[in-house]
Amino acid sequence: MRLLVLGDSLSFFGPEGPLPADNPRLWHNLCAASLGGSAELAAGFGWTARDAWWALTGDPRIWSLLPRTDVLVFAVGSMDTLPSPLPTYLREGLRYVRPDWLRRWVRKGYTAAQPRLAPYARVALPPALTARYLRDSLQSVRNLQYTMPAVGIVPSVHRAPSYGFVHGGHAAAVAAVRGWASGAEVPLVDLPTVIGEHVRSGAGNPDGMHWGWEGHELVAEAMASVISSVALSPSEE
Repeated sequence: MRLLVLGDSLSFFGPEGPLPADNPRLWHNLCAASLGGSAELAAGFGWTARDAWWALTGDPRIWSLLPRTDVLVFAVGSMDTLPSPLPTYLREGLRYVRPDWLRRWVRKGYTAAQPRLAPYARVALPPALTARYLRDSLQSVRNLQYTMPAVGIVPSVHRAPSYGFVHGGHAAAVAAVRGWASGAEVPLVDLPTVIGEHVRSGAGNPDGMHWGWEGHELVAEAMASVISSVALSPSEE
């Protein structure tokens, strides 16, 4: 069984930081191994459902993987719920500030201000747009006549001091994702239920957002269970 996972940093962060996508202890690799298969990951720091849509429609490597994919996993939506004091285009644009000393100064200032501004900030991606990009992403795959089953996730939780421990947009995002999944008949792995205690107890990454190895194992087990319930026989190449 071959999985194609569209994810965010929750898919490639371990207890001490980011890791190569093929690290065998990451949840998508554990999940695939338990199903007797393999996983391909397309992900990035802070990826939202919009980034997954851009990847599907703009990355030729993903196009080459789709014909060999047995299960498509939308592991995005969690970063959509985070408070963002700056609009995405400005926040992402900080990396382009020049000269270098000015970029470092601006980034340091933003990092210091973010926890204080988080209670007043909008989410990184409004819930309606999260649902829209998930819907459009799946539809784009179906338009290409790929019929593999798809699986999604209920957005994860956090206790991150970098976001002022604020997660006020989570409930609305959960409702939006569940609404999309219900209409599209896409089963979801309920990350808050699976991973919530792991995160809230401080057992994960010290940043309060990403997971420890136990967390990756919990998510892998839950994802494998959902995939086993919906996956058809492996697609023919």
